[in-house]
Amino acid sequence: MPSEVTIPLPKTEADVLHIKRIWKAFWVLLVLTILELSLGLLIYNIDLGADPNEHLVLAIKGAICIFTLAKAFYIISIFMHLGDEIRNMVMIIALPMTLFIWFITAFISDGASYRNLRNTDGGSRTYKEQKEQYHHPLVYPAEKSEKRLN
Repeated sequence: MPSEVTIPLPKTEADVLHIKRIWKAFWVLLVLTILELSLGLLIYNIDLGADPNEHLVLAIKGAICIFTLAKAFYIISIFMHLGDEIRNMVMIIALPMTLFIWFITAFISDGASYRNLRNTDGGSRTYKEQKEQYHHPLVYPAEKSEKRLN
């Protein structure tokens, strides 16, 4: 005979609601992830085509960013319990996070600007003009005469 007697704990209504909330979060995150992956595969297939539409790819990338931000908001709201906090507490945490969006945008634009300036001699010429300038065949100087100094 076992020395312990285990009695199942009765489930309260709060427990049932908590379990439902977790399953709802699971399904929402699963759907958003599947949407992101399918859009990523769509971009891949568009790039494999003969004439990829750059504006369509850019729009799809924007949608992926929106879905990613929605997932981040949902994760913070549910699993970090910020959805249950008062509004001021949420703003104290959420507003500084918007600085990271600014940081990422600033670093990407700065890196792109540096790359473009480096490839075009400070922006004075386009990349194509620069490539044409340095594509001339090598011209060697005329050989020195063989005069000897006596």
